[in-house]
Amino acid sequence: MSEATSHDGVQAITFYRLQACPYCERVARVLEDQDRDYRSRFVEPLHSRRDVVKRVAGVRTVPVIVDERTGVTMAESANIVDYLESTYGDGPASEPAAAEAAAETGGDD
Repeated sequence: MSEATSHDGVQAITFYRLQACPYCERVARVLEDQDRDYRSRFVEPLHSRRDVVKRVAGVRTVPVIVDERTGVTMAESANIVDYLESTYGDGPASEPAAAEAAAETGGDD
């Protein structure tokens, strides 16, 4: 659902990213897999010129998301993926792997 407006007319997530950034692509895959409404904002490649990201998140690194529905602004791809999974998916990405490991070993001893 990328680049679309949500059913209530609010652009749910603004996603600050860089072209061909593997960390940004990881977040983009999760957003697409979840069929989330979001708007991509491609930022300057030069770290020192990412003023818009600095204003929004207090950092110049990407990826960054701003979730208008929950008021959350977040950086770091692993944190963003866990947030998206726990807020809109089936729980943090690490939980299913832990559940599978527990099932293979016979439970939560």
